[in-house]
Amino acid sequence: MCGRYASSKAPSELAAEFDARDETGSRAPEPDYNVAPTKPVFGIVQRHPRDAEGTPDPDRSERTVRVMRWGLVPKWAKDPSVGSRMINARSETVATKPAFRGAVRYYRCLLPADGWYEWKRDSSPKQPYYVTNPDDSSLGMAGIWATWRDPAEPEAEPLVSCAVLTTEAVGELAEVHERMPLVLAPRDWAEWLDPDNQDVTDLLVPPSGELVERLRMRPVSRAVNSVANNSPGLTEPVSEKDALFGS
Repeated sequence: MCGRYASSKAPSELAAEFDARDETGSRAPEPDYNVAPTKPVFGIVQRHPRDAEGTPDPDRSERTVRVMRWGLVPKWAKDPSVGSRMINARSETVATKPAFRGAVRYYRCLLPADGWYEWKRDSSPKQPYYVTNPDDSSLGMAGIWATWRDPAEPEAEPLVSCAVLTTEAVGELAEVHERMPLVLAPRDWAEWLDPDNQDVTDLLVPPSGELVERLRMRPVSRAVNSVANNSPGLTEPVSEKDALFGS
């Protein structure tokens, strides 16, 4: 699964990295080394621009960096509290689950991350690990998004929310947990974000062994267990002794 991750880059950096335009404005969240559900996060989307009457231009599409809340709130939800229970969507069933199938066809995004945390299943207490790229480039986690409007306040600004897709863990990662975020290779970003592509079945599979072999996984401090802790030190490796006896 994916229940915590790190996101420290400024929106301008993400815009350059993902070939997008920054549309976050004053809503951009601060660097966060312990991103947890219901927090604001960055999302990369690609949509057809609309004219003053709201008509989309089918000949053009624009890729932008936006701010979303982690935890999907479908448009039919009675209230946004459901989002805290919909932080992940399984790639194996996302195309058939009523809560997700429309989003994976029409509202896909990338959720950029420095890396993500996973807790080893068979350790007591559970030991957190951090998974990241060795060159500090962002990971592009496959996501879906939705727009929800409060029926009691139809004129209020809508809530834009998202969920991280997960898949079967591959290689060394499976030794820690059986699930992992669906991390897409940069060559697949355009296909995933394409607003005219309604069938991404070929991308709803575990990452290639080549992609996973590039990742680096290390034990980190159990301080990440508390969402109150938020500093770059959370991503730093700890010694085997600290990992065993609790750092």
